[in-house]
Order: sequence, then structure tokens, then C-alpha cells
Amino acid sequence: MKAWIIGGGGFVGSYLAAHLHEVLGWETALTKLPREQVMVPGCDVYDLDILDKEAVKTQLAQNRPDVIFHLAAQSSVAYAWKNPQLTADVNIHGCLNVLESIRGIEGYVPKILLIGSGEEYGALPAGVSLVNESTPVHPGNPYAITKLTQTLFGQLYARAYQMDITMVRAFNHVGPGQLPQFVVSDFCKQAAEIAAGKREPVIRVGNLSAARDFTDVRDVVRAYGLLAQYGRPGEIYNVGSGRAVVISSILEQIVQLSGMDITVEVDPAKCRPVEVPVIRADITKLQADTNWQPEIPLEQTIRETLADWQAKICAE
Repeated sequence: MKAWIIGGGGFVGSYLAAHLHEVLGWETALTKLPREQVMVPGCDVYDLDILDKEAVKTQLAQNRPDVIFHLAAQSSVAYAWKNPQLTADVNIHGCLNVLESIRGIEGYVPKILLIGSGEEYGALPAGVSLVNESTPVHPGNPYAITKLTQTLFGQLYARAYQMDITMVRAFNHVGPGQLPQFVVSDFCKQAAEIAAGKREPVIRVGNLSAARDFTDVRDVVRAYGLLAQYGRPGEIYNVGSGRAVVISSILEQIVQLSGMDITVEVDPAKCRPVEVPVIRADITKLQADTNWQPEIPLEQTIRETLADWQAKICAE
């Protein structure tokens, strides 16, 4: 099996490539932007800008992978509020460039996984927190709107052109190596800097009352590998832990693990204009089709993410 990860220069790409190559034994390649640095032993790496349609088509026509994981995205919700235009360009136009390029290659019908987001569900009715793939969607931020658009195009192309496309709605995935634009990594980085004496003993936070569905990135990429094998064309699958964790409890764990006396201050810049109070994924469909189960406890993920940041800060 020959697999390509488009947008492999981000947080998830290296984890997914290692899983596909080392665990599944697939011939694996990643694409990245020229400015990005990524290296996964045994995997080829190519420069590719998904906004360059001709380059996308040329690369795919030359290599013709059996499975394509489309990870390329502007994935920060906070940044999407600041730059909705770029977010739309990358997440919608980039995805269409990939789909149209594949459609334009004669006799080429790869398996495609379009990686969307649990953010697509958006605002939920009062008293509702558990969402399945048929829950009505009301995206509440620019990033979520672009990811929902990607999902809709994926469904359309699967139906109209008989393309083998499976859509994923991935909920919050976390782990060592994640950028500090995301909440767990942000808190861990701040705590590591405090422990190293590189900042005052204050962690600045956004909304701590929200509850989110967090899954270790290593469990998430296992789910992607299974969906590449068993996911049904035209279907959407939630990928998450199935439970919601209040962000304040994550912060408490990080502060405790740091061993430091830390004050918490709310930073208005870290608060979103629109916030969903509680959301968690119903993963019944994913489990029925793949037998996937999350294996890594969140406590372990937090501990390893903090340790990763401590090592990086000490090495600076």
C-alpha cells in the first residue's frame, strides 16, 4: 500500500507517517511547505503548496498513491478569526485543488480521507453535549465553517463522481510536539517556562469553563489508519475519546505536575468571540466499522507534553 499525507509538515503528519510506515508497513510519503522542516525515518518528503493546483496534479499523477490523507489546513481557531481569508483559501480552495486534481487523472481512484473537525458541529441545543454524525451542524467560527465546507464537498464528490472519499470529524487531539496555539500545549509551555525561571509564575488563560473531547494524537492516527482501510465512501466519522473534560481540570493537572506555585490570570486575547460550553464525540459509528478504541489516558498525554516542553525550554 502506497500512502501520501498531504500537509504532513504539521503536528499530526509525523505521527501519522510513523504509524503508517512502522506499524502498518505502508510505503509512505509526506508533503510539506518549503519553509517547514519534517523528517520521518523511512518516509519520503516532498515540497507542495496545495494552492498551486498544477503542482498538486503533477505530483499525484507522477506518484499515484493508493491512499491520500488530506491534512493540509489552517487549523487554529484563534488565527481563523484574525485571518478568515487565508483560512478559507487553504481549507476550501486547497481541498478542491486536491479533489479536482485526482478527478482529472484518468483511471485513478485512490482512497481519500478528508480530515475535518468536531468544530463543525458548533452551537448545540440546551442540554445537548454528545454529538453523532447526524447531529445538525451550526459552525460558530471561521475555521469551523471552512471545515464543514470541505466535508460537504467531500460528500458531493463521492456521490457525484463515485470517488472513494471518507470524511473525518476529529475532535481535540493533543500530544508532545503540538504548537502552543492549542490549549494543552499552551499551558504546558507556560508552565515549563515558569519552572525554568524564564517567565513570572503566572499562567495566562482563556475560558476555563468549557469542556472538550481530548484524545492523544497517537490514538487519533490509529483511527485514521483504520478508516483508510475500513471507512465507507461518502460517510462521516467522528474521531474522539467520547468524553468531555473541563479545561480548568487540565490546567490543575499541569500546575500540579510542574511543582510550582503558579497564579492564573484570564487573558482576554485568549478568549473566543463565540464559545461552545460542552461537546463530546459519539464514536459508535467509528467503533462499529473499525473496532477502534482510545488507549492512551489523557493524564499520560499531559505528562508527556509537559515533559516535552520542559526539555525544549531547558535546551534553549
